[in-house]
Amino acid sequence: MMNLSTLLQKIKENPVMYIDKPSITCLDFFVGGYLGQLSDLGLTPEGDPMEGFQEWIQERAKTNLTQSWAGILIFSCGSDRNAFYSFFELFEKFLKQKNDSKRQESEDILRLHQDLRFPRFDIYKEILGAIKKRPGMYLGTSSITRLDMCLRGYSLARREVGVPPTEPEKEFEGFQLWVQEKYGINSGQSWSKIILFYSVDEHEALQKFFELFEEYLNRNKSLEVDENNS
Repeated sequence: MMNLSTLLQKIKENPVMYIDKPSITCLDFFVGGYLGQLSDLGLTPEGDPMEGFQEWIQERAKTNLTQSWAGILIFSCGSDRNAFYSFFELFEKFLKQKNDSKRQESEDILRLHQDLRFPRFDIYKEILGAIKKRPGMYLGTSSITRLDMCLRGYSLARREVGVPPTEPEKEFEGFQLWVQEKYGINSGQSWSKIILFYSVDEHEALQKFFELFEEYLNRNKSLEVDENNS
């Protein structure tokens, strides 16, 4: 089964083979039968290139009449044959505008995510505070391991879509080394496993994390003050 764009190109190159003659009316009913049968078979292709073409033609012709796109083209071109050739020129413009619009929409959505949502929504600044108050609501239970996994998934998702790390996220990157130095650990264990090892259970480890993280942030602020005063 070929896609509709490929089929239309073949009809344009050799209309006699498919619809007997260059005729917009024949083309209209041929395409209708083709798509109708695919629909009946449950094989309607995704991203139908004709979707929106009727409205586009109506807007271009500045008409609200209920005529089909083929009827509008015949009226504007003066003949069935001329309308056939005009269709392909217009359809090419329609597809270009449609693709440009989709591309712009995708770029706008990505830009919106990057410029608005992500920088303003910082898990290290906003969510950690909420988890500290109500860990069960966000993690299901008080668990430093679940918190660690949540932060890892968050960071990976941002990297995959090309979102640059925020300042708090960059600051958190040093927490691992700080915890290792604080406990005198040189192994490759994560900060969550180190804290859990020195705690009674996951619940206590989570509470200890927030205490340590606050200590870590205050230490960094003190270092910044010292550097500015020196």
